[in-house]
Amino acid sequence: MYVMFHLRKSSDRGFRDHGWLQTYHTFSFADYDDPQWRRFGSLRVLNEDFVLPGKGFGTHPHRDMEILTYIMSGALEHQDSMGNGTQIKSREMQYMSAGTGVLHSEFNPSSQAPVHLLQIWILPNIRGVEPRYGQITLQEGKGLHLVVAPDQEAGQNIIGLRADAWVYEGHFTKTENLVFQPQGMKQWVHIVEGSMMLNNHLLDQGDSIGIQEESSFQMNALEETTFLLFDMGAF
Repeated sequence: MYVMFHLRKSSDRGFRDHGWLQTYHTFSFADYDDPQWRRFGSLRVLNEDFVLPGKGFGTHPHRDMEILTYIMSGALEHQDSMGNGTQIKSREMQYMSAGTGVLHSEFNPSSQAPVHLLQIWILPNIRGVEPRYGQITLQEGKGLHLVVAPDQEAGQNIIGLRADAWVYEGHFTKTENLVFQPQGMKQWVHIVEGSMMLNNHLLDQGDSIGIQEESSFQMNALEETTFLLFDMGAF
């Protein structure tokens, strides 16, 4: 039987407590390996991280990966071998295309508050290109907002990605609903906060669902809800 919807409950994700870092892995990552959840389409990593004040990730390399950082609360300091030194705050999204290779570090600059974030990796459709970096402020207001698109469709405050993928941030008020008609073959919806029904599937905070080969699906918020929607081409 061909399954069109793939529910990934928050409580079923991989979890690691490193002391300074608590992290939930939607897909296999580092020493967490789940053969059933190694990726979905071109979406390779979706980690929910809590980093203690003054702590962070030391300098480490990446190559041939499209990396997005979505701050849920707090701030994250970023430095890399391209010469970028920036701070990413709540309501901002960072983009790094690792290309031929880049070194970077990330840490929580606060002495008091943890930083809560999503770390997202998307497989590129082109390899061996020059690394690059970007950062945007996310839109306010209810509805569905395009924040990431393939390079040729990027615009003001929309990140251009070296991948066949569109990423939306949604803000729905209670009882708000939308019928989404995807461009790609596979979609992934992750609940940042709140809860919704997607067709007949209940999604709470931290839950995700993968969708494939559906011409449309309906989302109905059960309370004030924020979510990310990944619309991906064939991979």
